[in-house]
Amino acid sequence: MDLQKQIENFVPFNEQEQVDKEMILEYMNTFADVLTRENKMCHFTASSWIVNKERTKVLMIYHNIYQSWAWTGGHADGDDNLLHVALKEAEEESGLKHLKVLSDGIYSLEILTVDSHIKRGKFVPSHLHLDYCYLFETDENEPLKTKEDENSGVKWIDIDKATEVTNESKMVPIYQKLNDKLFKLYPKNKQ
Repeated sequence: MDLQKQIENFVPFNEQEQVDKEMILEYMNTFADVLTRENKMCHFTASSWIVNKERTKVLMIYHNIYQSWAWTGGHADGDDNLLHVALKEAEEESGLKHLKVLSDGIYSLEILTVDSHIKRGKFVPSHLHLDYCYLFETDENEPLKTKEDENSGVKWIDIDKATEVTNESKMVPIYQKLNDKLFKLYPKNKQ
């Protein structure tokens, strides 16, 4: 199924996802290059919410640009297989090799604002990430490693603390939504 159909078929969890879904589809219909960073206004990224088998912890990286604990993820850079992008980025940023996909397609959908910054010595203007998030599970005892050019830490965090460790206030409602969805799909008393 192509990316546009996947997004069209996505059933939003809340109002934010509904509005962002509509906007993402509008951007896709307006711009031919939303899969690449050539579109300086908005482009696709793929993120991962990685939980342990007991679903009590989430894996987060300390993102060097944002100076905050965050989920893993990265730019599509022309790849319309966003599952491939999410897996590749999760492996590169955390060292994990054995990720099990728990979400069938889109786990979460959001438009994220990115402030201007310097990356690898070049100015990057403010823009939007059209983010497609997957839910993964892995063994929390698997070895971890940082990707020093992107992050300076990788660790498991108590899932209820994920919203407390981020320095990005805009991500608090996103991480809370990811947990709310997780707990709805996998109630704690049934784990």
